[in-house]
Amino acid sequence: MKTIHFVSTAAAGAIMFAISSLPAAAQTASAALKNAEGKEVGSANLTQTPHGVLINISVKGLPPGEHAFHVHAVGKCEPPFTSAGGHFNPTNKKHGMMAAEGYHAGDMPNLHIPQSGDLTVETVNADVTLEKGKPNSLFDADGSAIVIHAGSDDYKTDPTGDAGGRIACGVIQ
Repeated sequence: MKTIHFVSTAAAGAIMFAISSLPAAAQTASAALKNAEGKEVGSANLTQTPHGVLINISVKGLPPGEHAFHVHAVGKCEPPFTSAGGHFNPTNKKHGMMAAEGYHAGDMPNLHIPQSGDLTVETVNADVTLEKGKPNSLFDADGSAIVIHAGSDDYKTDPTGDAGGRIACGVIQ
C-alpha cells in the first residue's frame, strides 16, 4: 500500500507538534468506512490533540482520482449515505476553503487516490473536537460520520463543493 502525505511544511510541523503534545491518555475515536454494498473499504482513526483532531484515514479499493472527504453532521451511514446529513457545520458558515464566508468545520482537503485504489494519509482538523459537550464536538446528540464522495470538492460551491455522490461512509465512534 502506498502512503501519500499531502500537507504543507507548516502543516507537517503542526501535525508533529500536535502529536508531541498529546497527553498520555489522548481521547480517540474511529470509523469503519464501508461502500454502498456494505463492504469495508477503509478506516479512519481520530485522535484529539491540543490543536484539533488528527485524522489518519486508510482506504483500499476505491476508484483512483480526486475525492472529497468530509465530516458529516449525522452519525448514520445507510446507503446511499444521505442519512449522514450535510457537512458538519456547527457555526452555520458557507462551504469551502476558498469561500469568503466559509468554511464548514467538516470541510477537509481532497483525497488523491492512486491507481492502486489504496491510500493512507493524515490530516489535522483544527475546527472539530472529540470532547463531548463542546459546540464543535463530533459527539453531539446525533453523532457524526466520515464520508468520501465520488468526485472532488471544488472548495467553493455551497453547500456540497459539487463533490457528487457518496461512495463510502463510516460512523465516528
